[in-house]
Amino acid sequence: MTFRQRTIPYWLLAPGLLWLVIFFVVPMYYMGELSLKTGTVQTGYELTWAFSNYSDAISQYSEQFIRSFWYAGVATFFCLLIGYPLAYAIAFKAGRWKNLMLFAVVAPFFTTYLIRTIAWKTILDDSSPVVSVIEFLGLAPQGHVLATSGAVIAGLTYNFLPFMVLPLFTALERLDRRLLEAGKDLYASTFQTFWRITLPLTMPGIIAGILLTFIPAAGDYVNATFLGGTSQSMIGNVIQSKYLVVTDYSEAAALSFTLMAIILVALLVYIKFAGTSALMGEEEEAR
Repeated sequence: MTFRQRTIPYWLLAPGLLWLVIFFVVPMYYMGELSLKTGTVQTGYELTWAFSNYSDAISQYSEQFIRSFWYAGVATFFCLLIGYPLAYAIAFKAGRWKNLMLFAVVAPFFTTYLIRTIAWKTILDDSSPVVSVIEFLGLAPQGHVLATSGAVIAGLTYNFLPFMVLPLFTALERLDRRLLEAGKDLYASTFQTFWRITLPLTMPGIIAGILLTFIPAAGDYVNATFLGGTSQSMIGNVIQSKYLVVTDYSEAAALSFTLMAIILVALLVYIKFAGTSALMGEEEEAR
C-alpha cells in the first residue's frame, strides 16, 4: 500500500475534523476560559481562575439541575413507551403506508421548534377541549395544566419523540425476519419471540434513542418557558437568563460546563453498564 493510499482515510476525515475544531473545540476553549474569569460586561472580565464559579453554580441552582434531569428522564421514558410500538408498527405492519407514516413522524420538523411549543401552550390552555377531557378523567382536578410539571414533560415528550422513533425504526427495519420465523417454528409465543429476539436485537436502537432524547431534553429551556413558567424552570432557563438577561457570562459558562460534565459522566456510566459494545455482543450471540 502506497503512502497516498494510506493517507486517504485521513483526508476524508479532515473536513469533519476541521469543522469540529472551528465550531466546537475553539468555542469550548473560550467558554471554558470565560467560566474561570471574574468581572462584569461593563468593567470587563479578568482571568482569576475562579473555580468558585462552579461550586456556586451547583449550590445555588441544584434544584434546577435536579428538575432538568427529572423532566428529561420522565420525557425520555414516555418517548420510549410511545415510540417503540409506533416504530414497530411502521416497520412490521405499515406495508405500503410505511413512507407516509415515516413522513408523519418527521413532519413536525417542517415547523420551527418555537411554534410547535407555543401550539402546545394553546392546546393546554384552561379553556381548551383537551384540558376539559383531562379534567373529566381526573388528571387535572383544578382544571389547570399549564405551569405544571406535566405540561413541561408533555412538551418535551412531543418535541423529542421523533428522535426516539427514528433510531428504533432503523433497528427494527434491519432485523432479520428469519430469526422471528425461527422462533415461531420453535413454538415460541409472540411475547417470547419479542422478549428473546426482537428486544435484544433492537437494544442498540433503544440506547441511541434514549441518548438522542435525554441529552437535548436536559438542556432545553423553551418548553419550561412557555409551558411551565417561572415555577418550573430548568437549568437551561437559568443559563439562558444569565447570558441574555443578567449578562453574567462567567457564571453562565460555568453552569454550561457543569451541565455538560454531569451529562458526560451519566453517559459514561450508562454505556459502562448498558453499552452498545455489550449489546452488540448479545446481538451476535442471538444470531
